[in-house]
Amino acid sequence: MTDLDPVAPPTLQDDKTLPIVGYALMLAGLITGGVTSVIAVILAYVSRKGAPEWLQSHYQFQIRTFWLSLLFAVIGGALTVVGVGVILLAALGVWIAVRAIMGLSWLLKGQAYPTPTNWML
Repeated sequence: MTDLDPVAPPTLQDDKTLPIVGYALMLAGLITGGVTSVIAVILAYVSRKGAPEWLQSHYQFQIRTFWLSLLFAVIGGALTVVGVGVILLAALGVWIAVRAIMGLSWLLKGQAYPTPTNWML
Protein backbone atom coordinates (compact mmCIF):
# COMPACT_ATOMS: atom_id res chain seq x y z
CA MET A 1 0.00 0.00 0.00
CA THR A 2 1.40 3.36 -0.95
CA ASP A 3 1.21 6.47 1.09
CA LEU A 4 -0.81 8.92 -0.98
CA ASP A 5 -0.64 12.51 0.10
CA PRO A 6 -3.70 14.48 -0.78
CA VAL A 7 -2.87 16.89 -3.51
CA ALA A 8 -3.31 20.43 -2.33
CA PRO A 9 -5.29 22.61 -4.69
CA PRO A 10 -3.22 25.19 -6.53
CA THR A 11 -3.11 28.53 -4.86
CA LEU A 12 -5.67 30.99 -6.07
CA GLN A 13 -3.31 33.79 -5.19
CA ASP A 14 -2.11 34.30 -8.73
CA ASP A 15 -5.18 32.97 -10.52
CA LYS A 16 -6.16 35.32 -13.32
CA THR A 17 -9.49 33.60 -14.01
CA LEU A 18 -11.72 35.81 -11.86
CA PRO A 19 -10.33 39.12 -13.16
CA ILE A 20 -10.64 37.81 -16.72
CA VAL A 21 -14.26 36.93 -16.04
CA GLY A 22 -14.74 40.41 -14.57
CA TYR A 23 -13.40 42.11 -17.68
CA ALA A 24 -15.49 39.83 -19.91
CA LEU A 25 -18.60 40.67 -17.90
CA MET A 26 -17.82 44.38 -18.26
CA LEU A 27 -17.60 43.99 -22.03
CA ALA A 28 -20.79 41.93 -22.06
CA GLY A 29 -22.42 44.75 -20.10
CA LEU A 30 -22.25 46.86 -23.25
CA ILE A 31 -24.72 44.45 -24.83
CA THR A 32 -26.82 43.57 -21.78
CA GLY A 33 -27.40 47.14 -20.68
CA GLY A 34 -25.05 46.87 -17.72
CA VAL A 35 -26.60 43.83 -16.04
CA THR A 36 -23.43 41.77 -16.28
CA SER A 37 -21.39 44.75 -15.12
CA VAL A 38 -23.19 44.53 -11.78
CA ILE A 39 -22.08 40.90 -11.51
CA ALA A 40 -18.52 41.97 -12.41
CA VAL A 41 -18.36 44.60 -9.67
CA ILE A 42 -19.75 42.19 -7.06
CA LEU A 43 -17.14 39.65 -8.12
CA ALA A 44 -14.41 42.30 -7.84
CA TYR A 45 -15.53 43.40 -4.37
CA VAL A 46 -15.64 39.81 -3.11
CA SER A 47 -12.33 38.74 -4.67
CA ARG A 48 -10.05 41.69 -3.97
CA LYS A 49 -9.48 41.11 -0.25
CA GLY A 50 -7.50 37.86 -0.53
CA ALA A 51 -5.79 38.69 -3.80
CA PRO A 52 -2.15 39.68 -4.15
CA GLU A 53 -1.40 43.35 -4.72
CA TRP A 54 -1.01 43.09 -8.49
CA LEU A 55 -4.46 41.49 -8.84
CA GLN A 56 -5.96 43.96 -6.37
CA SER A 57 -5.06 46.72 -8.81
CA HIS A 58 -7.22 45.01 -11.45
CA TYR A 59 -10.12 44.60 -9.04
CA GLN A 60 -9.81 48.24 -8.00
CA PHE A 61 -9.76 49.23 -11.67
CA GLN A 62 -12.90 47.19 -12.37
CA ILE A 63 -14.71 48.66 -9.37
CA ARG A 64 -13.77 52.20 -10.32
CA THR A 65 -14.79 51.61 -13.94
CA PHE A 66 -18.21 50.39 -12.80
CA TRP A 67 -18.95 53.34 -10.52
CA LEU A 68 -17.69 55.95 -12.98
CA SER A 69 -19.67 54.37 -15.80
CA LEU A 70 -22.79 54.36 -13.64
CA LEU A 71 -22.28 58.05 -12.90
CA PHE A 72 -21.75 58.91 -16.56
CA ALA A 73 -24.71 56.76 -17.60
CA VAL A 74 -26.99 58.66 -15.23
CA ILE A 75 -25.67 61.99 -16.50
CA GLY A 76 -25.97 60.83 -20.13
CA GLY A 77 -29.47 59.53 -19.51
CA ALA A 78 -30.53 62.86 -18.01
CA LEU A 79 -29.01 64.76 -20.93
CA THR A 80 -30.75 62.65 -23.56
CA VAL A 81 -33.69 65.01 -23.54
CA VAL A 82 -31.34 67.72 -24.76
CA GLY A 83 -29.71 65.42 -27.30
CA VAL A 84 -26.20 65.62 -25.91
CA GLY A 85 -26.85 62.54 -23.80
CA VAL A 86 -26.88 60.26 -26.81
CA ILE A 87 -23.36 61.34 -27.71
CA LEU A 88 -22.24 60.97 -24.11
CA LEU A 89 -23.72 57.46 -23.86
CA ALA A 90 -22.02 56.41 -27.10
CA ALA A 91 -18.70 57.77 -25.83
CA LEU A 92 -19.30 55.95 -22.54
CA GLY A 93 -19.61 52.65 -24.38
CA VAL A 94 -16.30 53.23 -26.12
CA TRP A 95 -14.70 54.31 -22.82
CA ILE A 96 -15.85 51.13 -21.06
CA ALA A 97 -14.65 48.92 -23.92
CA VAL A 98 -11.23 50.57 -24.03
CA ARG A 99 -10.79 50.33 -20.24
CA ALA A 100 -11.80 46.67 -20.19
CA ILE A 101 -9.50 45.78 -23.08
CA MET A 102 -6.58 47.71 -21.57
CA GLY A 103 -7.13 46.05 -18.20
CA LEU A 104 -7.32 42.65 -19.83
CA SER A 105 -4.10 43.38 -21.71
CA TRP A 106 -2.21 44.20 -18.50
CA LEU A 107 -3.71 41.19 -16.76
CA LEU A 108 -2.71 38.74 -19.47
CA LYS A 109 0.85 40.09 -19.29
CA GLY A 110 0.79 39.20 -15.59
CA GLN A 111 1.26 42.80 -14.51
CA ALA A 112 -0.59 45.09 -12.17
CA TYR A 113 -2.70 47.79 -13.74
CA PRO A 114 -0.39 50.83 -13.52
CA THR A 115 -2.98 53.53 -12.75
CA PRO A 116 -6.15 51.91 -11.36
CA THR A 117 -7.49 55.16 -9.89
CA ASN A 118 -7.27 57.30 -13.03
CA TRP A 119 -10.44 58.48 -14.73
CA MET A 120 -9.21 57.82 -18.24
CA LEU A 121 -6.81 54.94 -18.78
